[in-house]
Amino acid sequence: MMNRPLLNLVAAMTLATMLSGCASYYSHYAMFPAANSSGESRMVRLSWQSAEYPGWWLRDNQATSIRVETQCSERQWRLTEAESADQGGCGPGIRACGQEGLDVLAESGQPATKDSVCLALSSGPSNSRIATLDRNLELTVHCRPAEVSRQSGGESVGMDYIRPSAVPYVVAVKKAPRGSLAAKLPEFDDAVCD
Repeated sequence: MMNRPLLNLVAAMTLATMLSGCASYYSHYAMFPAANSSGESRMVRLSWQSAEYPGWWLRDNQATSIRVETQCSERQWRLTEAESADQGGCGPGIRACGQEGLDVLAESGQPATKDSVCLALSSGPSNSRIATLDRNLELTVHCRPAEVSRQSGGESVGMDYIRPSAVPYVVAVKKAPRGSLAAKLPEFDDAVCD
């Protein structure tokens, strides 16, 4: 007969094994053409991961932050939820806050701060969670880079990103089971960066 601590350990391991299989895991991504702040045509990529639980499960669906990348640029944005510790307090919803010295508010020309909303994402008027986003999103860009490039190791490194616009960019998102061939992120063509 097993002793009590060992029985508890076996029960906990069995429960953890059973429950870990309850979620379905997905990759989400979108790739679309847009101009950067310099007016050059570039591809923009959004990507994130999610775990979706059955309706009877006690846990809410979960998702990572959304990464926003622009072709020919080292600058990456992270869109997070207002409840996230990474949010930085720049407002409700799914946002990316400005970074002092790196971003400028497009409308006023003033330097952005950690309290400035530079990018905002929505898929409906009340959607503030990444895990519940629809397949059609609206991305609004409120900032432009303070400098479109910087020197690093004797080379010029692109820091430009998607052009600010009062009209949101409409983005169609693809969703695929994580690990499948369809979940592979589309690549940027770096040849246009030279």
